[in-house]
Amino acid sequence: MKLIFATRPSKLARWQTTWVIDALQASHPDLECTENVITTRGDKILDKPLPEIGGKGLFTQELETELLNGTMDAAVHSLKDLPVENPPGLTLGAIPIRADVRDALVSESGYSIKTLPEGAKIGTSSPRRAAQLLALRPDLNIADIRGNVDTRLRKLFEGQYDAVVFAAAGLLRLGFDAELKEKMHFLTFDEMLPAPGQGAMSVQCRNDANKTLGLLAAIEHLPTRLAVTAERTFLAGLGGGCAVPVAAYAEYNLETSEITLTGLVSSLNGKKAIKVMGKGNDAEKLGRELSEEALAQGAVDILSA
Repeated sequence: MKLIFATRPSKLARWQTTWVIDALQASHPDLECTENVITTRGDKILDKPLPEIGGKGLFTQELETELLNGTMDAAVHSLKDLPVENPPGLTLGAIPIRADVRDALVSESGYSIKTLPEGAKIGTSSPRRAAQLLALRPDLNIADIRGNVDTRLRKLFEGQYDAVVFAAAGLLRLGFDAELKEKMHFLTFDEMLPAPGQGAMSVQCRNDANKTLGLLAAIEHLPTRLAVTAERTFLAGLGGGCAVPVAAYAEYNLETSEITLTGLVSSLNGKKAIKVMGKGNDAEKLGRELSEEALAQGAVDILSA
């Protein structure tokens, strides 16, 4: 059996695809896997904020086209970058075990949110991160930053920013934890709630590819799938885009089979925020109910603005 994986050119995308291939081949020793690198529109346009040029789909559309055409069998994505709705004909064939879910503030001086200098210039292209930073520190100067992990780190250490916010999982997967040990400050969930699906990978494939789906079952992690399903359902209930600051984090309790979900909707300037929390055994129902609760509490006004 052979699988052809579509992947983006960044180091993180390649690392994630290699991780999935290694995990699959550990379970299926006779499986042959190859990679095909595809440069997406999101990889090419680096001078504009994501919400201005189309949002999350910019990193996935070309790969999804290859899957639908049948030229590729699977594609590995950072789940937080994947739109909440799969195109017709595609499905998430596997969601492996999740990595660190937190965000990390990286700076030359190892600043925390509290110790950042007055008016510090913080690099992020995420409205979710910007809103939560401004809610804690209205004095901060939020500046857009694009590019892969290496590019953003280079810009930071060239002095273009006082600090940059990253998903901790990406830094840890690429082995930056040792190099950045004194420069990386992990943000608590009280300081910054993560993006829906953050820290998780997903393997997308055609929904009628039974052999592929059967192979991918070996790396499926049900607790992770249930948690991120609740988060992404919450996001979907609020519109599903990346232009509005929406955060969500869920945990699955193995002993009780219960999911705990916290969701946040914030204005872009961080001055208005609605936070909801709940528990349940049905991931989709929980996410849907909390999105409805947030809308009833006034999130609709924030989203409209």
